[in-house]
Amino acid sequence: MSVPRVVSVAAASPAQRAGLRIGDELLHVDGRVPRDVIEYRLLVDEADPELGLRRGHEELSVVVDKAAGEALGAEVSSAVFDRVRTCDNHCEFCFIYQLPKGMRRSLYLKDDDYRLSFLYGNFTTLTRFTEMDLERVLTDALSPLFVSIHATDPELRARMLRNERGAVSLRWLRALLDAGVEVHGQVVLCPAVNDGEALEATLAGILDEYPELATVACVPLGLSRFSGEAAMRPHTPGEAAAVIDAVEQWQELAVGAIGRRLVYAADEYYLMAGRPFPAAEAYDGFPQHENGIGMARAFESAFGGDDEAAFGVRAGFFASVDGAGPEGYRARRHSESREPVAVVEGRPVAVITGEFGAAVLGPLLRPWTDGSVPGVPELRLLPVRNEFFGGTIAVTGLLTGQDVSAALAREPEGQRYLLPDVCLSEGRFLDGTTLDDLPLPVEVVRTDGASLRRALAADAGAPTALAAPGPVAPLVSATDAVPVALGRR
Repeated sequence: MSVPRVVSVAAASPAQRAGLRIGDELLHVDGRVPRDVIEYRLLVDEADPELGLRRGHEELSVVVDKAAGEALGAEVSSAVFDRVRTCDNHCEFCFIYQLPKGMRRSLYLKDDDYRLSFLYGNFTTLTRFTEMDLERVLTDALSPLFVSIHATDPELRARMLRNERGAVSLRWLRALLDAGVEVHGQVVLCPAVNDGEALEATLAGILDEYPELATVACVPLGLSRFSGEAAMRPHTPGEAAAVIDAVEQWQELAVGAIGRRLVYAADEYYLMAGRPFPAAEAYDGFPQHENGIGMARAFESAFGGDDEAAFGVRAGFFASVDGAGPEGYRARRHSESREPVAVVEGRPVAVITGEFGAAVLGPLLRPWTDGSVPGVPELRLLPVRNEFFGGTIAVTGLLTGQDVSAALAREPEGQRYLLPDVCLSEGRFLDGTTLDDLPLPVEVVRTDGASLRRALAADAGAPTALAAPGPVAPLVSATDAVPVALGRR
Protein backbone atom coordinates (compact mmCIF):
# COMPACT_ATOMS: atom_id res chain seq x y z
CA MET A 1 0.00 0.00 0.00
CA SER A 2 1.42 3.38 -1.02
CA VAL A 3 1.42 6.34 1.33
CA PRO A 4 -0.17 9.45 -0.24
CA ARG A 5 1.85 12.65 -0.12
CA VAL A 6 0.51 16.17 0.16
CA VAL A 7 1.16 17.84 -3.21
CA SER A 8 -0.60 21.18 -2.69
CA VAL A 9 -1.87 23.29 0.19
CA ALA A 10 -4.31 26.08 -0.60
CA ALA A 11 -3.54 29.53 0.79
CA ALA A 12 -5.57 30.56 3.86
CA SER A 13 -7.12 27.07 4.04
CA PRO A 14 -7.64 25.02 7.21
CA ALA A 15 -4.75 22.80 6.06
CA GLN A 16 -2.37 25.75 5.81
CA ARG A 17 -3.47 27.14 9.17
CA ALA A 18 -2.82 23.72 10.71
CA GLY A 19 0.72 23.71 9.32
CA LEU A 20 0.47 21.06 6.59
CA ARG A 21 3.33 21.17 4.12
CA ILE A 22 3.90 19.89 0.64
CA GLY A 23 5.69 16.56 0.92
CA ASP A 24 3.98 15.48 4.16
CA GLU A 25 2.95 11.82 4.02
CA LEU A 26 -0.57 11.02 5.17
CA LEU A 27 -0.63 7.97 7.46
CA HIS A 28 -4.20 8.10 8.76
CA VAL A 29 -7.23 10.32 9.36
CA ASP A 30 -8.90 9.97 12.77
CA GLY A 31 -7.10 6.67 13.16
CA ARG A 32 -8.34 5.24 9.85
CA VAL A 33 -6.03 4.50 6.94
CA PRO A 34 -7.85 5.58 3.76
CA ARG A 35 -7.70 3.20 0.82
CA ASP A 36 -8.14 5.85 -1.83
CA VAL A 37 -8.82 9.51 -2.43
CA ILE A 38 -12.57 8.87 -2.19
CA GLU A 39 -12.28 7.65 1.39
CA TYR A 40 -9.76 10.41 2.14
CA ARG A 41 -12.22 13.05 0.97
CA LEU A 42 -15.03 11.58 3.07
CA LEU A 43 -12.85 11.45 6.19
CA VAL A 44 -11.47 14.98 5.93
CA ASP A 45 -14.96 16.30 5.22
CA GLU A 46 -15.75 15.84 8.90
CA ALA A 47 -15.19 18.55 11.51
CA ASP A 48 -11.74 18.87 13.08
CA PRO A 49 -10.09 15.77 11.56
CA GLU A 50 -6.92 14.50 13.21
CA LEU A 51 -4.25 13.73 10.63
CA GLY A 52 -1.36 11.38 11.22
CA LEU A 53 1.57 12.67 9.18
CA ARG A 54 5.16 11.68 8.47
CA ARG A 55 7.52 14.57 7.79
CA GLY A 56 10.96 13.31 7.01
CA HIS A 57 11.84 10.93 9.88
CA GLU A 58 9.30 12.47 12.26
CA GLU A 59 5.69 11.37 12.80
CA LEU A 60 3.22 14.10 13.73
CA SER A 61 -0.40 14.30 14.82
CA VAL A 62 -2.20 17.41 13.58
CA VAL A 63 -5.79 18.40 14.37
CA VAL A 64 -7.22 20.60 11.63
CA ASP A 65 -9.66 23.22 12.88
CA LYS A 66 -12.49 23.19 10.36
CA ALA A 67 -16.24 22.83 10.14
CA ALA A 68 -17.95 19.73 8.75
CA GLY A 69 -18.25 20.11 5.00
CA GLU A 70 -15.56 22.79 4.82
CA ALA A 71 -12.78 22.02 2.33
CA LEU A 72 -9.53 20.90 3.96
CA GLY A 73 -7.43 22.64 1.31
CA ALA A 74 -4.83 19.89 0.81
CA GLU A 75 -4.50 17.65 -2.24
CA VAL A 76 -2.72 14.32 -2.20
CA SER A 77 -0.54 12.60 -4.76
CA SER A 78 -2.65 9.74 -6.05
CA ALA A 79 -6.19 8.46 -6.48
CA VAL A 80 -5.69 4.94 -5.15
CA PHE A 81 -3.54 4.28 -2.09
CA ASP A 82 -3.89 0.51 -2.05
CA ARG A 83 -3.25 -1.52 -5.19
CA VAL A 84 -5.07 -0.56 -8.40
CA ARG A 85 -7.23 -3.46 -9.49
CA THR A 86 -5.78 -4.54 -12.80
CA CYS A 87 -7.72 -5.98 -15.70
CA ASP A 88 -7.60 -9.74 -16.26
CA ASN A 89 -9.21 -9.58 -19.70
CA HIS A 90 -7.17 -10.00 -22.88
CA CYS A 91 -9.28 -8.17 -25.46
CA GLU A 92 -8.01 -8.22 -29.03
CA PHE A 93 -8.88 -4.54 -29.39
CA CYS A 94 -7.26 -3.34 -26.15
CA PHE A 95 -5.10 -0.31 -26.85
CA ILE A 96 -2.70 -1.07 -24.00
CA TYR A 97 -1.48 -4.10 -25.98
CA GLN A 98 -0.81 -1.77 -28.91
CA LEU A 99 1.66 0.48 -27.12
CA PRO A 100 5.28 0.29 -28.26
CA LYS A 101 8.05 -0.57 -25.83
CA GLY A 102 9.99 2.11 -24.03
CA MET A 103 7.16 4.42 -22.95
CA ARG A 104 6.44 5.40 -19.34
CA ARG A 105 5.79 2.30 -17.25
CA SER A 106 2.54 3.68 -15.91
CA LEU A 107 1.00 3.70 -19.39
CA TYR A 108 1.10 -0.10 -19.50
CA LEU A 109 -1.10 -0.41 -16.40
CA LYS A 110 -4.34 -2.05 -17.51
CA ASP A 111 -6.94 -1.27 -14.85
CA ASP A 112 -10.45 -2.59 -14.26
CA ASP A 113 -11.11 -0.65 -11.06
CA TYR A 114 -14.59 0.67 -10.30
CA ARG A 115 -13.06 3.51 -8.25
CA LEU A 116 -11.25 4.83 -11.30
CA SER A 117 -14.49 4.49 -13.21
CA PHE A 118 -16.14 6.81 -10.69
CA LEU A 119 -13.23 9.25 -10.49
CA TYR A 120 -12.16 9.46 -14.12
CA GLY A 121 -14.88 7.96 -16.25
CA ASN A 122 -12.76 4.90 -17.09
CA PHE A 123 -14.82 1.99 -18.37
CA THR A 124 -14.83 -1.21 -16.34
CA THR A 125 -15.93 -4.64 -17.56
CA LEU A 126 -16.99 -5.72 -14.02
CA THR A 127 -15.18 -9.05 -14.41
CA ARG A 128 -13.38 -8.42 -11.12
CA PHE A 129 -16.29 -6.79 -9.33
CA THR A 130 -17.42 -8.36 -6.05
CA GLU A 131 -20.16 -8.16 -3.41
CA MET A 132 -17.84 -6.02 -1.28
CA ASP A 133 -17.36 -3.65 -4.20
CA LEU A 134 -21.12 -3.35 -4.64
CA GLU A 135 -21.48 -2.56 -0.94
CA ARG A 136 -18.80 0.13 -1.21
CA VAL A 137 -20.44 1.68 -4.26
CA LEU A 138 -23.77 1.88 -2.50
CA THR A 139 -22.42 2.99 0.89
CA ASP A 140 -20.31 5.82 -0.54
CA ALA A 141 -22.79 6.66 -3.34
CA LEU A 142 -20.19 6.21 -6.08
CA SER A 143 -22.24 7.35 -9.06
CA PRO A 144 -22.01 7.60 -12.02
CA LEU A 145 -20.05 4.55 -13.14
CA PHE A 146 -19.00 3.55 -16.65
CA VAL A 147 -19.29 -0.02 -17.91
CA SER A 148 -17.97 -1.71 -21.06
CA ILE A 149 -20.69 -3.97 -22.43
CA HIS A 150 -19.47 -4.84 -25.96
CA ALA A 151 -22.10 -7.59 -26.34
CA THR A 152 -25.06 -8.84 -24.35
CA ASP A 153 -24.71 -12.36 -25.71
CA PRO A 154 -22.72 -14.15 -22.96
CA GLU A 155 -20.68 -16.33 -25.30
CA LEU A 156 -19.72 -13.45 -27.59
CA ARG A 157 -18.86 -11.17 -24.66
CA ALA A 158 -16.63 -13.82 -23.08
CA ARG A 159 -14.92 -14.40 -26.42
CA MET A 160 -14.29 -10.69 -26.95
CA LEU A 161 -12.87 -10.25 -23.44
CA ARG A 162 -11.00 -13.56 -23.66
CA ASN A 163 -12.25 -14.19 -20.17
CA GLU A 164 -14.89 -16.72 -19.20
CA ARG A 165 -16.15 -14.39 -16.47
CA GLY A 166 -17.22 -12.02 -19.21
CA ALA A 167 -20.19 -14.28 -19.82
CA VAL A 168 -21.65 -13.59 -16.37
CA SER A 169 -20.16 -10.30 -15.13
CA LEU A 170 -23.04 -8.20 -16.47
CA ARG A 171 -25.03 -9.50 -13.49
CA TRP A 172 -23.24 -6.74 -11.60
CA LEU A 173 -24.59 -4.20 -14.07
CA ARG A 174 -28.07 -5.43 -13.25
CA ALA A 175 -27.32 -5.12 -9.53
CA LEU A 176 -26.00 -1.57 -9.91
CA LEU A 177 -29.05 -0.49 -11.90
CA ASP A 178 -31.40 -2.15 -9.42
CA ALA A 179 -29.73 -0.11 -6.66
CA GLY A 180 -30.30 3.14 -8.55
CA VAL A 181 -26.67 3.77 -9.54
CA GLU A 182 -26.31 5.92 -12.65
CA VAL A 183 -24.39 3.86 -15.22
CA HIS A 184 -23.18 4.80 -18.69
CA GLY A 185 -22.28 1.97 -21.05
CA GLN A 186 -20.15 1.57 -24.13
CA VAL A 187 -19.93 -0.95 -26.95
CA VAL A 188 -16.54 -1.03 -28.69
CA LEU A 189 -17.37 -2.32 -32.16
CA CYS A 190 -14.94 -4.59 -33.99
CA PRO A 191 -15.74 -5.24 -37.67
CA ALA A 192 -17.08 -8.73 -38.36
CA VAL A 193 -17.04 -9.51 -34.63
CA ASN A 194 -19.78 -7.62 -32.79
CA ASP A 195 -21.19 -5.28 -35.44
CA GLY A 196 -23.93 -6.09 -37.95
CA GLU A 197 -26.42 -8.64 -36.62
CA ALA A 198 -24.47 -8.93 -33.37
CA LEU A 199 -24.87 -5.18 -32.77
CA GLU A 200 -28.59 -5.44 -33.42
CA ALA A 201 -28.80 -8.25 -30.86
CA THR A 202 -26.77 -6.24 -28.35
CA LEU A 203 -28.92 -3.13 -28.68
CA ALA A 204 -32.05 -5.25 -28.38
CA GLY A 205 -30.58 -6.90 -25.29
CA ILE A 206 -29.70 -3.55 -23.73
CA LEU A 207 -33.20 -2.15 -24.26
CA ASP A 208 -34.77 -5.34 -22.93
CA GLU A 209 -32.45 -6.13 -19.99
CA TYR A 210 -30.81 -2.81 -19.04
CA PRO A 211 -33.21 0.01 -20.01
CA GLU A 212 -32.21 1.97 -16.89
CA LEU A 213 -28.77 2.67 -18.37
CA ALA A 214 -28.25 6.42 -18.64
CA THR A 215 -26.55 6.22 -22.05
CA VAL A 216 -24.83 3.72 -24.30
CA ALA A 217 -22.04 4.76 -26.68
CA CYS A 218 -21.21 2.79 -29.81
CA VAL A 219 -17.55 3.50 -30.57
CA PRO A 220 -15.01 2.06 -33.03
CA LEU A 221 -11.90 0.22 -31.98
CA GLY A 222 -8.61 2.01 -32.46
CA LEU A 223 -5.74 0.26 -34.21
CA SER A 224 -2.14 1.37 -33.95
CA ARG A 225 0.66 0.08 -36.15
CA PHE A 226 1.80 -2.01 -33.18
CA SER A 227 -1.33 -4.19 -33.11
CA GLY A 228 -0.52 -7.86 -33.47
CA GLU A 229 -4.11 -9.03 -33.82
CA ALA A 230 -4.71 -10.26 -37.37
CA ALA A 231 -8.49 -10.31 -36.96
CA MET A 232 -8.70 -6.64 -36.02
CA ARG A 233 -9.16 -4.18 -38.88
CA PRO A 234 -10.66 -0.70 -39.42
CA HIS A 235 -14.30 -0.18 -40.34
CA THR A 236 -15.07 0.45 -43.99
CA PRO A 237 -17.20 3.49 -44.87
CA GLY A 238 -20.10 1.15 -45.58
CA GLU A 239 -19.75 -0.54 -42.20
CA ALA A 240 -19.60 2.85 -40.51
CA ALA A 241 -22.81 3.88 -42.27
CA ALA A 242 -24.46 0.64 -41.16
CA VAL A 243 -23.57 1.39 -37.53
CA ILE A 244 -25.12 4.85 -37.81
CA ASP A 245 -28.27 3.41 -39.37
CA ALA A 246 -28.58 0.79 -36.64
CA VAL A 247 -28.06 3.32 -33.85
CA GLU A 248 -30.61 5.74 -35.29
CA GLN A 249 -33.18 2.98 -35.70
CA TRP A 250 -32.68 1.86 -32.12
CA GLN A 251 -32.90 5.45 -30.93
CA GLU A 252 -36.41 5.61 -32.40
CA LEU A 253 -37.33 2.32 -30.72
CA ALA A 254 -35.90 3.49 -27.41
CA VAL A 255 -37.82 6.78 -27.54
CA GLY A 256 -41.00 4.81 -28.08
CA ALA A 257 -40.23 2.32 -25.31
CA ILE A 258 -38.60 4.42 -22.57
CA GLY A 259 -38.95 8.00 -23.76
CA ARG A 260 -35.30 8.76 -24.54
CA ARG A 261 -32.69 7.90 -27.18
CA LEU A 262 -30.40 5.86 -24.88
CA VAL A 263 -27.85 4.88 -27.56
CA TYR A 264 -25.50 7.12 -29.55
CA ALA A 265 -22.87 6.68 -32.27
CA ALA A 266 -19.37 8.15 -31.94
CA ASP A 267 -18.37 11.11 -34.09
CA GLU A 268 -15.79 8.95 -35.87
CA TYR A 269 -18.54 6.95 -37.56
CA TYR A 270 -19.99 10.07 -39.18
CA LEU A 271 -16.54 11.04 -40.40
CA MET A 272 -15.82 7.57 -41.76
CA ALA A 273 -19.21 7.42 -43.51
CA GLY A 274 -18.95 11.00 -44.80
CA ARG A 275 -22.25 11.92 -43.17
CA PRO A 276 -23.20 15.13 -41.36
CA PHE A 277 -23.30 15.02 -37.59
CA PRO A 278 -26.71 15.03 -35.90
CA ALA A 279 -27.97 18.32 -34.49
CA ALA A 280 -26.70 19.30 -31.04
CA GLU A 281 -30.13 18.57 -29.52
CA ALA A 282 -29.84 14.93 -30.61
CA TYR A 283 -27.06 14.38 -28.03
CA ASP A 284 -29.31 15.19 -25.05
CA GLY A 285 -26.79 17.31 -23.18
CA PHE A 286 -23.65 15.42 -24.32
CA PRO A 287 -23.38 13.01 -21.35
CA GLN A 288 -20.72 10.94 -23.16
CA HIS A 289 -18.90 13.89 -24.68
CA GLU A 290 -15.54 12.67 -23.37
CA ASN A 291 -16.06 9.36 -25.15
CA GLY A 292 -16.32 11.09 -28.53
CA ILE A 293 -20.12 11.28 -28.61
CA GLY A 294 -21.19 14.66 -29.94
CA MET A 295 -17.80 16.24 -29.36
CA ALA A 296 -17.89 18.00 -32.74
CA ARG A 297 -21.31 19.56 -32.17
CA ALA A 298 -20.43 20.59 -28.61
CA PHE A 299 -17.25 22.24 -29.89
CA GLU A 300 -19.22 24.03 -32.59
CA SER A 301 -21.79 25.32 -30.08
CA ALA A 302 -19.12 26.59 -27.70
CA PHE A 303 -17.10 28.16 -30.49
CA GLY A 304 -20.23 29.93 -31.70
CA GLY A 305 -20.68 31.66 -28.36
CA ASP A 306 -22.58 29.18 -26.20
CA ASP A 307 -20.20 29.02 -23.24
CA GLU A 308 -22.48 26.52 -21.52
CA ALA A 309 -21.36 24.00 -24.14
CA ALA A 310 -17.69 24.27 -23.12
CA PHE A 311 -16.55 20.96 -21.72
CA GLY A 312 -13.49 20.14 -19.68
CA VAL A 313 -11.50 17.34 -21.25
CA ARG A 314 -9.76 14.59 -19.37
CA ALA A 315 -6.53 13.17 -20.67
CA GLY A 316 -7.90 10.19 -22.56
CA PHE A 317 -7.96 6.74 -21.03
CA PHE A 318 -4.53 7.32 -19.48
CA ALA A 319 -6.02 9.90 -17.11
CA SER A 320 -6.23 7.67 -14.06
CA VAL A 321 -2.52 6.93 -14.15
CA ASP A 322 -0.86 10.18 -15.15
CA GLY A 323 -3.61 12.63 -15.81
CA ALA A 324 -6.30 14.57 -14.11
CA GLY A 325 -5.11 14.23 -10.52
CA PRO A 326 -6.81 12.65 -7.54
CA GLU A 327 -9.75 15.02 -7.75
CA GLY A 328 -10.90 13.21 -10.88
CA TYR A 329 -11.71 14.20 -14.42
CA ARG A 330 -14.58 16.43 -13.31
CA ALA A 331 -12.05 19.00 -12.10
CA ARG A 332 -11.04 21.81 -14.42
CA ARG A 333 -7.85 21.28 -16.33
CA HIS A 334 -5.35 24.13 -16.28
CA SER A 335 -3.65 25.27 -19.45
CA GLU A 336 0.06 25.81 -19.28
CA SER A 337 2.68 27.25 -21.59
CA ARG A 338 6.42 26.80 -21.84
CA GLU A 339 6.80 30.55 -21.42
CA PRO A 340 4.42 33.55 -21.41
CA VAL A 341 3.58 34.37 -25.01
CA ALA A 342 2.43 37.92 -25.58
CA VAL A 343 -0.52 38.29 -27.93
CA VAL A 344 0.51 40.51 -30.80
CA GLU A 345 -2.48 41.72 -32.76
CA GLY A 346 -2.43 40.59 -36.37
CA ARG A 347 0.19 37.88 -35.89
CA PRO A 348 -0.63 34.72 -37.91
CA VAL A 349 -2.19 31.92 -35.88
CA ALA A 350 -1.89 28.16 -36.44
CA VAL A 351 -4.08 25.71 -34.55
CA ILE A 352 -2.30 22.41 -33.94
CA THR A 353 -4.65 19.44 -34.22
CA GLY A 354 -4.86 15.79 -35.20
CA GLU A 355 -6.46 14.57 -38.40
CA PHE A 356 -9.76 14.01 -36.62
CA GLY A 357 -9.68 17.56 -35.28
CA ALA A 358 -8.80 18.94 -38.69
CA ALA A 359 -11.83 17.24 -40.24
CA VAL A 360 -14.07 18.89 -37.65
CA LEU A 361 -12.35 22.27 -37.41
CA GLY A 362 -11.85 22.70 -41.15
CA PRO A 363 -15.49 23.44 -42.03
CA LEU A 364 -16.04 25.27 -38.74
CA LEU A 365 -13.15 27.69 -39.20
CA ARG A 366 -13.52 28.08 -42.97
CA PRO A 367 -15.06 31.60 -42.76
CA TRP A 368 -11.89 32.75 -40.97
CA THR A 369 -9.26 30.63 -42.71
CA ASP A 370 -10.39 31.78 -46.16
CA GLY A 371 -10.14 35.46 -45.19
CA SER A 372 -13.85 36.22 -45.61
CA VAL A 373 -14.16 37.66 -42.09
CA PRO A 374 -12.57 41.15 -41.94
CA GLY A 375 -10.37 42.17 -39.04
CA VAL A 376 -9.33 38.62 -38.17
CA PRO A 377 -5.64 37.64 -38.26
CA GLU A 378 -4.37 35.05 -40.68
CA LEU A 379 -5.63 31.73 -39.34
CA ARG A 380 -4.88 28.20 -40.45
CA LEU A 381 -4.95 24.64 -39.20
CA LEU A 382 -1.78 22.67 -38.63
CA PRO A 383 -2.88 19.02 -38.87
CA VAL A 384 -0.39 16.57 -37.38
CA ARG A 385 -0.37 13.00 -38.62
CA ASN A 386 0.14 10.45 -35.86
CA GLU A 387 3.23 8.69 -37.14
CA PHE A 388 4.09 7.47 -33.64
CA PHE A 389 1.06 5.19 -33.28
CA GLY A 390 0.16 4.99 -36.96
CA GLY A 391 -2.72 2.77 -38.01
CA THR A 392 -6.11 4.45 -37.63
CA ILE A 393 -5.08 6.66 -34.71
CA ALA A 394 -5.95 10.23 -35.67
CA VAL A 395 -7.42 11.90 -32.58
CA THR A 396 -5.71 14.96 -31.14
CA GLY A 397 -5.53 13.50 -27.63
CA LEU A 398 -3.13 10.76 -28.75
CA LEU A 399 -0.62 13.06 -30.46
CA THR A 400 2.92 12.71 -29.17
CA GLY A 401 5.59 15.34 -28.73
CA GLN A 402 7.68 13.67 -31.40
CA ASP A 403 5.04 14.19 -34.07
CA VAL A 404 4.19 17.72 -32.92
CA SER A 405 7.92 18.58 -32.94
CA ALA A 406 8.31 17.24 -36.46
CA ALA A 407 5.40 19.37 -37.64
CA LEU A 408 6.67 22.52 -35.90
CA ALA A 409 10.18 22.03 -37.27
CA ARG A 410 8.77 22.81 -40.71
CA GLU A 411 6.99 25.95 -39.50
CA PRO A 412 8.19 29.59 -39.49
CA GLU A 413 9.03 31.46 -36.30
CA GLY A 414 7.08 34.46 -35.07
CA GLN A 415 3.59 32.97 -35.36
CA ARG A 416 1.19 31.92 -32.61
CA TYR A 417 0.89 28.15 -32.29
CA LEU A 418 -2.08 26.97 -30.24
CA LEU A 419 -1.86 23.46 -28.75
CA PRO A 420 -4.96 21.78 -27.22
CA ASP A 421 -4.35 20.77 -23.61
CA VAL A 422 -5.78 17.31 -24.27
CA CYS A 423 -2.35 16.44 -25.73
CA LEU A 424 -0.73 16.86 -22.32
CA SER A 425 -0.86 15.06 -19.00
CA GLU A 426 0.91 16.92 -16.20
CA GLY A 427 2.88 18.82 -18.81
CA ARG A 428 3.99 15.73 -20.75
CA PHE A 429 2.99 14.15 -24.02
CA LEU A 430 2.31 10.41 -24.13
CA ASP A 431 5.86 9.75 -25.31
CA GLY A 432 7.25 11.52 -22.24
CA THR A 433 8.41 14.67 -24.04
CA THR A 434 7.47 18.11 -22.72
CA LEU A 435 6.77 21.57 -24.07
CA ASP A 436 10.46 22.38 -23.61
CA ASP A 437 11.30 19.73 -26.20
CA LEU A 438 9.32 21.49 -28.93
CA PRO A 439 11.32 23.57 -31.44
CA LEU A 440 8.93 26.55 -31.24
CA PRO A 441 6.97 28.17 -28.39
CA VAL A 442 3.34 27.09 -28.15
CA GLU A 443 0.34 28.36 -26.21
CA VAL A 444 -1.65 25.61 -24.53
CA VAL A 445 -5.39 26.19 -24.84
CA ARG A 446 -8.17 24.23 -23.19
CA THR A 447 -9.73 21.78 -25.61
CA ASP A 448 -13.14 23.33 -26.11
CA GLY A 449 -14.69 25.71 -28.58
CA ALA A 450 -15.12 28.61 -26.15
CA SER A 451 -11.43 28.57 -25.18
CA LEU A 452 -10.33 28.52 -28.81
CA ARG A 453 -12.72 31.35 -29.61
CA ARG A 454 -11.35 33.46 -26.74
CA ALA A 455 -7.74 32.75 -27.75
CA LEU A 456 -8.41 33.81 -31.33
CA ALA A 457 -10.52 36.80 -30.30
CA ALA A 458 -7.68 38.10 -28.13
CA ASP A 459 -5.55 38.29 -31.25
CA ALA A 460 -8.36 39.97 -33.16
CA GLY A 461 -8.62 42.63 -30.46
CA ALA A 462 -12.25 42.05 -29.44
CA PRO A 463 -13.88 39.36 -27.28
CA THR A 464 -16.69 38.75 -29.75
CA ALA A 465 -14.71 39.17 -32.94
CA LEU A 466 -14.93 35.48 -33.71
CA ALA A 467 -18.53 34.76 -32.80
CA ALA A 468 -19.90 32.31 -35.34
CA PRO A 469 -22.27 33.87 -37.90
CA GLY A 470 -24.79 31.06 -37.54
CA PRO A 471 -25.21 27.28 -37.44
CA VAL A 472 -22.37 25.47 -39.16
CA ALA A 473 -24.07 22.49 -40.75
CA PRO A 474 -23.37 19.90 -41.95
CA LEU A 475 -19.95 20.43 -40.28
CA VAL A 476 -18.48 17.61 -42.34
CA SER A 477 -18.93 16.40 -45.88
CA ALA A 478 -17.67 13.37 -47.73
CA THR A 479 -14.65 15.34 -48.95
CA ASP A 480 -13.72 16.28 -45.39
CA ALA A 481 -14.02 12.78 -43.97
CA VAL A 482 -10.97 10.86 -42.80
CA PRO A 483 -10.84 7.37 -41.25
CA VAL A 484 -10.09 7.81 -37.57
CA ALA A 485 -10.55 5.88 -34.38
CA LEU A 486 -9.91 6.32 -30.69
CA GLY A 487 -7.91 3.84 -28.68
CA ARG A 488 -10.46 2.20 -26.39
CA ARG A 489 -10.83 -0.74 -24.07
